Amino acid sequence: MRALELGFPGDMRAELNSLVLAGKKIATTCLLNEYAEEAEGLEYVSERQSLLEDEGRSIATLEYTSVEVKPFTEVTWEHAKAEGEGDASLEDWRDVHRRFWGRSGTPVEDHTAVVCLAFRVVGRS
Repeated sequence: MRALELGFPGDMRAELNSLVLAGKKIATTCLLNEYAEEAEGLEYVSERQSLLEDEGRSIATLEYTSVEVKPFTEVTWEHAKAEGEGDASLEDWRDVHRRFWGRSGTPVEDHTAVVCLAFRVVGRS
């Protein structure tokens, strides 16, 4: 089973994982080019993945309910809100994500391809 690690290790990952386990975070967004860099295929609807904590231990099993590839500026408010991170608007969500990916060394433009993933927790480890 493939695995998913959210955000940066440490406080950010712990917070994001806790939102998933609480049922508040049911979506995430990834950069399409990261799949090529990691030689990994896209997720698919009904695929299950382990949600990992910092030490690589599985804390839950997720099942994908939606997988969409689109330009960054076409991410909907519904998807952004489903990420459950408390953004007040789509513009706030865009700003937070541009900063996050920028810190990772990947500036995000309006046309940058992203993968919008929706999921549900189907088991806890």
